Amino acid sequence: MVADCGATCAKYLLCLFNFVFFVVGSAVLSVGIWLAADKDSFIKLTRFSTLNEGIQLDENAQNVIREFTEPKVIEQGAYILIAIGAFIFIISFLGYCGAIKESRVLLTAYGLFLIIIFALQVAAIVLITVYKTHADKHTQEFLKDTVNKYYKVKGEANAVTLGWDLIMSQMECCGVNNSGDFSKSKAWLDGVDKEAIKRQVPETCCILEPEERRRNNWVPADENCIYSPSTANSYINKGCYNKFKTWVQSNLNLVIGAVVGVAAVQLLGIIFSFCLCKAVGNERDYHYKY
Repeated sequence: MVADCGATCAKYLLCLFNFVFFVVGSAVLSVGIWLAADKDSFIKLTRFSTLNEGIQLDENAQNVIREFTEPKVIEQGAYILIAIGAFIFIISFLGYCGAIKESRVLLTAYGLFLIIIFALQVAAIVLITVYKTHADKHTQEFLKDTVNKYYKVKGEANAVTLGWDLIMSQMECCGVNNSGDFSKSKAWLDGVDKEAIKRQVPETCCILEPEERRRNNWVPADENCIYSPSTANSYINKGCYNKFKTWVQSNLNLVIGAVVGVAAVQLLGIIFSFCLCKAVGNERDYHYKY
């Protein structure tokens, strides 16, 4: 048991924070595994809960629920949750068990993981700053690639489709640069059936009914928008990438504060883990000598 006051404080702070993240990571991982192993039960539970609570939904709301509970959406979401949950679980497990057991091996592994993560973040920020033009270009190419390969029409939705729909509806934008991204999308064009062959843009590129937008029902204010989009009834010339950059620039203090806050937590974790590791080593050397 560490006797030093500072080391004891570091120990219990590490235990507290990592226990919280351990619980969160376990919950996320469990949900991800559940969805991956038995997505049918999740679909039935979601739809049963809606019916059981007596919620009366219109046709559009029912379509949204069906899209969010599509097997493809759930399967892709499950893998994302598993990856995030496993990452949080492993890191927090090392920190919590290392602190509570005063294990130098686990504490060292925990500290090294945090150093690697911190170094990667710093490297990414430096590279983005130095190679801003290249970073912009590659980011836009990646985003366009997701639209080109994975954005599907309504009724064939997957996780990427729903992700883009949420972004476009909430940020009031269309595509990466503009609506032209959909005219080049193989997934979008291949998914258009004979009755909808004249569609130019998805519903979420249109100006939506305010109440329906808040409920993610995505009902265009002008029903002809998806066939004849214009600047009056849609956001065809407002790309999401530039919209996001504008948001970041207008909220730069908030973004910097969030980055600094995350970095500070990581640095404290690194300092506390190695301080506790050193204190444990000194105490064991003392007992070994005497």
